[in-house]
Amino acid sequence: MSLKCRCRWKSDHHCVFPSTLVFFLVCFVILGSIATLYAWLLFNPYARTTLSSNGCQEDNEGSWAIGVFYGDSPFSLKPIENMNVWRDESSAWPVANPVLTCASASHAGFPSNFVADPFLYVQGDVLYLFYETKNSITLQGDIGVAKSTDNGVTWQQLGIALDEDWHLSYPYVFDYLGEIYMMPEGSQKGDLRLYRAVKFPLKWKLERIIMKKPLVDSFIVKHNGIYWLFGSDHSGFGTKKNGQLEIWYSSSPLGPFKPHKKNPVYNTDKSFGARNGGRPFFYNGDLFRVGQDSGETYGQRVRVFRVRNLTKDVFNEVEIPWGFEEPKKGQNAWNGARYHQLDVQKLSSGKWIGFMDGDRVPSGDPVRRRIFGLASFLLVALLVVLVGVLVGAVGCIIPLKFCCPNYNLGKRTDAFLGWERSNLLSSKLRKFCTRVNRMCSFLRGRINENTCIGRLILAFLFALVVALTCTGVKNFYSGNGAEEAYPFRGQYSQFTLLAMTFEDRLWNLKMYVKHYSRCSSVREIVVVWNKGKPPKSTQFDSAVPVKIRVEDRNSLNNRFKVDPSIKTRAVLELDDDIMMTCDDIERGFRVWRENPTRIVGYYPRLVSEAQLKYRAEKYARAQNAYNLILTGAAFLDAKWAFERYWADEAKPGREMVDRYFNCEDILMNHLYANASSEKTVEYVKPAWAIDTSKLSGTAISRNTKLHYQVRSNCLLKFSELYGNLGNRKSEFDGRKDGWDV
Repeated sequence: MSLKCRCRWKSDHHCVFPSTLVFFLVCFVILGSIATLYAWLLFNPYARTTLSSNGCQEDNEGSWAIGVFYGDSPFSLKPIENMNVWRDESSAWPVANPVLTCASASHAGFPSNFVADPFLYVQGDVLYLFYETKNSITLQGDIGVAKSTDNGVTWQQLGIALDEDWHLSYPYVFDYLGEIYMMPEGSQKGDLRLYRAVKFPLKWKLERIIMKKPLVDSFIVKHNGIYWLFGSDHSGFGTKKNGQLEIWYSSSPLGPFKPHKKNPVYNTDKSFGARNGGRPFFYNGDLFRVGQDSGETYGQRVRVFRVRNLTKDVFNEVEIPWGFEEPKKGQNAWNGARYHQLDVQKLSSGKWIGFMDGDRVPSGDPVRRRIFGLASFLLVALLVVLVGVLVGAVGCIIPLKFCCPNYNLGKRTDAFLGWERSNLLSSKLRKFCTRVNRMCSFLRGRINENTCIGRLILAFLFALVVALTCTGVKNFYSGNGAEEAYPFRGQYSQFTLLAMTFEDRLWNLKMYVKHYSRCSSVREIVVVWNKGKPPKSTQFDSAVPVKIRVEDRNSLNNRFKVDPSIKTRAVLELDDDIMMTCDDIERGFRVWRENPTRIVGYYPRLVSEAQLKYRAEKYARAQNAYNLILTGAAFLDAKWAFERYWADEAKPGREMVDRYFNCEDILMNHLYANASSEKTVEYVKPAWAIDTSKLSGTAISRNTKLHYQVRSNCLLKFSELYGNLGNRKSEFDGRKDGWDV
């Protein structure tokens, strides 16, 4: 049989396989190349810093973490970053949520995939936080405990408080008659158990089995002289999971408990909030219950209900708004997808403190992504076969010998016909395969690849195959897609983003704000408006507050003006025409927190000691060294840098900046170098960066030759005033993480 690049459709309905294999091989190579290119463009080349060798593994239940909130009441809680709590040891100015993560437990020697279900126990000025931690090795929920002596800002991991042979979560801790008790959820065991602290907080003893029912997320609260137990039993016939609630009562929290007359008090939709979502609390004499809404995904959000009537025969409550501001940064926020547990308590100071868990991805995200990825690849395979049929490379979809092992590729013999009649299933299978294969002739008869319509159809199918290939690659290999913040010494922080612009670049600014406001560590965006009619902050699609600072005159010095309204110590000066990934921004912020006395940025330059001449980045690359960072994309210490820039000694430099309308970044580098004998600049390589001004023709420095000449003049003058940068050099690729290659 001769090899040809087509598959003949013969009367005996079989394929010439060599040409078909060539077609599939070519398709595999083409689509493989497209997938590789897409992965190269999509995926960050800089691997995220490993949090733990054992912990923080991807988990189908989520990536839960815990944050702390403060307020004057349980209905005015604000996250810790809004309180402007600063911590020098971790360069957290301010400290930001989350305060407990899987890394917190894992680094302490307790490998964890996530931490959730926080419950607070207060002893004087010491806070103990009990929580569920999913063991990365056993994949079982245990009860961990951490301790804080600074009102929840920093935490010391104490260890595992309770570990059983079954899953544990929801560690409801309370006092009774001088003893400390814990009632965790352990429904896998089929009962509800109460433990007593023998040596608080790490040693507990089983006190008793309260109830032979697999109740989940249960709590006990004293109200009107009676102890009420709220919990959900999802094991009963007809029970709606996450929508059922039962109430029991007793004269003692140790039992025995009797069922409420209306049990189950709820058996409704899972979005209602029937399942408990934390500790109940009293405020202004009223009892409030916290429930979790699992409408779109498990633990989607917390709902708060005021109990209006609770007796042995009656129970009713009403949902109330509780003032919590929903996360707006999507999966880049630590609680952007869901938050399902709240414990809020009043401290001895009269202030309220709350702990809430949160997750950036919905429940089952890893499995969902793999299913979508697999479905995409299967559709790609089917469409490739369809294209092969249309171009004549595939003659049959299902070869008959695959349907009937005894089928003779030559004539159908009498022996085969007899066997076929005796085997009804095989006969039906052969007929089905034959009908499917006839579709090849039908499709080729209807669609001619040589016509205009035929070519359009083939082009559409090819585009669809490419799109599905990229979708499959993204779902299988790109992770959850979140661009998370990088902790430093166990803590997170935030910075202010500052951009300087004017009216001709408003369209650019809107795109800029929409993108960067979703970055995890951005607290606020300050727009320095140098010229023209300023926009209103409401014109921007932003996940963070946008402040428009209108200047009296158009000066590049305005970029570094002292601004008391800036609440963070770190400021990212970022030109409005630069677009980078949020991950690049977060990496730069992490490096700055390691070195807050330096200018940390993304565009390096090298000034030669022998010749003070401004050159492009390729010169620095050729010399494998840099000593200047452009502040059009750099992190600075806002207080120190801005005050120094506006000091009297910098006045000649500022006047030169105004005269040339250029060089403010070079001046800032000289001022940093003049103030220290140590290294003052640090480079971080972005995965990619786009200069959007080139798309609009609004770039300030369009004449490159003249621009470089002006900057060379600035180097000469600033070197006379503040010293030469040429004797300071840093080499590329000096970091272990490879972020400065």
